[in-house]
Amino acid sequence: TLHRSHDPAISQLPPYNDVLLYREMELFREWLLGKHLGLDLDDDVHVMLDDTFDLLADNALAQPRVFVHRDYHSRNLMVSEPCPGILDFQDAVYGPVTYDLVSLLRDCYIDWPRSRVEDWVMDFYAEVAELPHMEDVSADEFLSWFDLMGVQRHLKASGIFARLNHRDGKAQYLDDIPRTLNYILQVADDYPRLEGLALLLEEEVMPQLGEAPAV
Repeated sequence: TLHRSHDPAISQLPPYNDVLLYREMELFREWLLGKHLGLDLDDDVHVMLDDTFDLLADNALAQPRVFVHRDYHSRNLMVSEPCPGILDFQDAVYGPVTYDLVSLLRDCYIDWPRSRVEDWVMDFYAEVAELPHMEDVSADEFLSWFDLMGVQRHLKASGIFARLNHRDGKAQYLDDIPRTLNYILQVADDYPRLEGLALLLEEEVMPQLGEAPAV
């Protein structure tokens, strides 16, 4: 419904631009890798992260722009009439078409099998494929947008969770980091430019984090 809206006010929301995208991804480098894990990254790793951030920002900026709630996940969707009731929309922006879908289907607090998620993505694609902003967008391209948008979001979220612990004393969010980063590992093999990031996660990050609690 939000993506079908023609309300001109939507395009007047703050843009989800490259400045915001990079600032979000830097939370991963600063707060998770640096502050929380205390990793001393060499120049090669910094270059790899810079290249990864470029890939993810380019992916986001290439997508049609729509209303983006920016935190559209299970904890902000309430049973109501009409349903759902949507909370926590104050940081809404005008940005990538796949962002809120990623927030919902690759939720940091609950997960489903990848095959089921991808089926839901294709169901959504079928619903919006005829909209003007989706002209000439193939199903494969949409899924690729979705996967890489998810990587951007999960880097951001893992950094935020580390910051919530160290800055705000909210240690409970640390339990959600393994699930959040595991989403990246689920798709990394399909995208060669994510190889370095996946290696960093597998060798340096995940072994220090443990496993996410079952939800």
